[in-house]
This record gives sequence, C-alpha cells and structure tokens, in this order.
Amino acid sequence: MSNRMLTLVLAAAGLASSYVAGVGRTTSAAATAVAVIKPVDSARVAELLNRLRASDSAVCELAGRAITNMGGWFYDDTPRPMPMPRPMPMPMPMPFAGPGRMSMPRPPRPGRSGRWFGGGWYDASSLGAFRAVLRDGNRCVRRVAARVVADAGQPGTYELFVALLRDADAGIRENGALGLAQLGDDRSERPLTDALKDADAGVRATAVLGLGRLEHASSLGPLTAALDDPAVAVRRNAAWGIGALDIKSAVDALAKALKDADADVRRMGAWGLGEVEDRAAVAPLGRALVDPSPDVRATAAWALGQLEDSASVVPLAGAVKDKDAHVRAAVAFALGAVENHAGVAPLATLMRDADGDVRQTAAWALGNLDVAAALTPLAGALQDSDAEVRQTAAWALGEIDNPAAVAPLAGALRSDAEPGVRATAAWALGEIASSEAVEPLKDAMRDSDASVRRAAVWALAQIDDERADDAVRNAASEDRPAVHRTPRAPRHRP
Repeated sequence: MSNRMLTLVLAAAGLASSYVAGVGRTTSAAATAVAVIKPVDSARVAELLNRLRASDSAVCELAGRAITNMGGWFYDDTPRPMPMPRPMPMPMPMPFAGPGRMSMPRPPRPGRSGRWFGGGWYDASSLGAFRAVLRDGNRCVRRVAARVVADAGQPGTYELFVALLRDADAGIRENGALGLAQLGDDRSERPLTDALKDADAGVRATAVLGLGRLEHASSLGPLTAALDDPAVAVRRNAAWGIGALDIKSAVDALAKALKDADADVRRMGAWGLGEVEDRAAVAPLGRALVDPSPDVRATAAWALGQLEDSASVVPLAGAVKDKDAHVRAAVAFALGAVENHAGVAPLATLMRDADGDVRQTAAWALGNLDVAAALTPLAGALQDSDAEVRQTAAWALGEIDNPAAVAPLAGALRSDAEPGVRATAAWALGEIASSEAVEPLKDAMRDSDASVRRAAVWALAQIDDERADDAVRNAASEDRPAVHRTPRAPRHRP
C-alpha cells in the first residue's frame, strides 16, 4: 500500500477515535479494558469526503470501508457466503487461568442530539455532511454516504431514499436502492420490488439485495423472477436473497439457480439451499457435487452438511476423491456436521488424503461423530506427519471418550515431539478419566513443557483414583509459594 493510500485510509478510520485504558484495580489476574469512542467531528467528515472525491477508486473503496464500519470488518454489496468454516476445536481448558473481561460501553450522550450505531457516533451536524453528498457525482463517495445515513436511521431517511430511487440518473437511483437495502425498513419492500423493473442492471442488482435483507416471504415471487434477469449480478443477488428468506418453499427456485450458466450464480444457489435446510435439497445438491466449478462443488458439500440429514451421506461419500483439495475438505466438514455413523467409512478414506488440511478436517469430523468406529482411524492419525493433524486427532479421541483410546493417547503423550500434541493428549486422557491413564499422566507431570505439565495435572484431577488424587495434592503443594518471614532483630536487654 502506498504512503498516500495508507494516510487516507488511516484518516478515514480515525473518524472514530478510541483508546483502551485499564480502569481501577480488579480482583482477577486480568485487567478490565474499556474502549471509549468519541463523537465524530463534522468538519473532519467534510474534509475526508473531499479527499475521497479526489482519490482513485481503490483508495476511496478502502477508506470507505473504514468509514462505514468504523475500522471494523466490512462487507460490500456482493453477497459472499462463507461456505466452510475452518474447524477450530478448543481442546483443552486453561487450568488455573483467571478469566479476562472486555467491556465496551457506549460513550456518554453529548449535549446535542446524536445517533449511535455500528461502533460510531454521529451527531446531526456530521450526518448532514454525509446527507449532502448522497447525489454526489463520485459513486464511491455517495455510496459511503448512503450507508452511513441509512445506519443512522434518522426520521425521514426512508422517504429520502425513496426519492433518490425515483431520480432520472441511474447512479442516483442505485444509491437510493442501496440506502433502502441498508436501512432495513419494512416499507422498503414495495419500492425495491418496483425497482426490479428498472432499465439499469446496477439498480436491479441492488434492489434484489435489499429484498433479500428484508427477509419477507412475500418477496419470493419477485426474487424468483429475477433469476431470469439477463445480468449475472442480478441473478446472483437473487439467489442469495432467496436463500436469505430461509423458507422451505424456496427449494425449487434455488434448484433452478443451480442450473444457471454462471458459476457464481450456481454457487449462490447451493449456499441458499444450505440456508433453507430442507431434505428436498439433498437431490439438487448431490447433483451439484459434480459441477465443473470447484467453488460450486465445495459450497454444495457445505450445504449438504447444513441439512444435517442422513440422506446427505451417500452423495458426500461419492465426492471423497474429488480432484480439488478444498472440495474434499468441505466434504469432510459436511460429514462431520451430519453426525451420522455412516460417515465413518468415507472419513476414514479422507484421513489418508495427501492434503494435510483435508486430513485435519476429517479428524475433526470423526470426533464430531462421537462413535467408537472412529477410534481406529484416529489412533492411526496420531502418527501423522502433520502436527496439526495429530493434535486434532487427539482432541477427537477425547471427544469420543472411549477407554480404548487410552493406550494410543498415552503413547502420544509420552513420545510426540510437539508440546501442543502432548498437551492435547493429556486433556483427552482427562476427558476419558480412566484409571489406566494415571501413570502416563504422572510421568507427564515431569514434561519439559509447562503447558503439558499443567494439562497433566488437570487431567489427573478428573480421574477418580487415589493415585491421581495424591499426584494432584503433591503438585498443589509444590506450586504453593514459600512464605518468607523477615527474622526479628535480637532483643537487647538493658
């Protein structure tokens, strides 16, 4: 990023000034942090908008993101479903760690009228600076203004955006549709539906997005009709909007989107079927697993997992040999989400995949199934060349909570080279809480890594065995700080 771009983005983010400060003394080990957010100055808003107007589109876009979300995470007007969250097991509690707290109170209300939203504070004056540029000739500037004004939601905002939607200029109409989409006012359904007939594709695409955000079941008909629009952006947004309605009657329309000529529309259709979560979606999603686009196939796999229906296992099992590793990881994740014992066999196949991410996701999924049949592939995964796979396998064995896993976990606790794997193995043994794990855990109390030693003590505390109780008591006495007394000076008698 150039210095000029960085300066402008930082200036935009600086509209919301905040600082973190410790407040007082706390009884816990972690200090309480408070973020104080100050009102935005209207002069700074006007100055920055002028600078955005003079910047190139890339700089304006980045700075606009900072303004509209006060420096936080920003989403644009193109729906981007996140089809496969990365499995992030939190395998081991933090024994002996004190809780921390973060509070972010709203700032005190200033004397003049203002509006809090999304992490920022604009008063009437600073909002006026944004309202003044809603018809600006610069598309980026006016779109930034539309988002801010809509989020503020002052009286008369709905009427303001409806008026923009009737403007002769297509760019201004698009901004009106954007404002209504961001505003979320139920009255917006009618003007946004009417905007689907607009001659400009940008207006139609934004109007479809707004209908989806309203989530009114009555919008299904207009959104379905928009799937026949000649513009790809309109069809893509329509598929997203139909999925956002989250109604079972949307399955046929979304299945239609899966046949679109454009891969992004098909991907959005698959995502929408996952959101609807209806068994009738299994067949069209199963067909989408052979789509030419790997993104469509991965999203279809994710969607089958979202259905959580045992009927999803068969089509997912047929995709374990997909040529794309991202698709195979999505298949593994979906099989874990379905939580059906029939998923063990295909997941065992994925545990032998050449890609480490696929193997790790498969290990997570087997732990999520929580069936004894998963013990053998997971025990084998404790010998994997990838430490993350081994750690996830140890976590999964703890989730299954079967005494048959004690021996392989004890082996990992004793000999794995990675402290994270050994600590997770200790945690898993604590979850199983078998007396057979006492001696391996006692040995781990002498591990070279402190996190492993702490995990071993925690695990021993979970086991109902006299040997474990003695080990925990000894560890507690050894950790107790010594009491140092200052010797008294000898008395001198007169």
